[in-house]
Amino acid sequence: METPGQPVQHFDAVSGRAHRQNADRHRSGTRAPLPAGRYVLGPVEPLGPADPRELGPIWIGIEPQFPTGRGHLGIHLDPSANRNANSGTLGCVGLIRWDDMQTLAGLVQRRNVRTLVVSE
Repeated sequence: METPGQPVQHFDAVSGRAHRQNADRHRSGTRAPLPAGRYVLGPVEPLGPADPRELGPIWIGIEPQFPTGRGHLGIHLDPSANRNANSGTLGCVGLIRWDDMQTLAGLVQRRNVRTLVVSE
């Protein structure tokens, strides 16, 4: 994460499923990684009992600012990363560590971060 006047921070994360890294990133349902481009971040929201446990306790919605067939994207926890067949996401950004997710959510709120840029 880069914010003016602050040191750059890095968080280990995944996007898409391991076996789908070369799939069409702009088509829904491909389980491909997040398409490159600029996104607007939504608020940090708590997830509840009706939400999939796999997403962890926090959701940060991200909205693409370019044409794509992808939607309902966000940043969430991926606690199964590198552990089982569910490792990876359906295209969201999945942080691997609980502490990193908490730290990122706090930074997004405190620094009022509203833009995410995804590079190839």
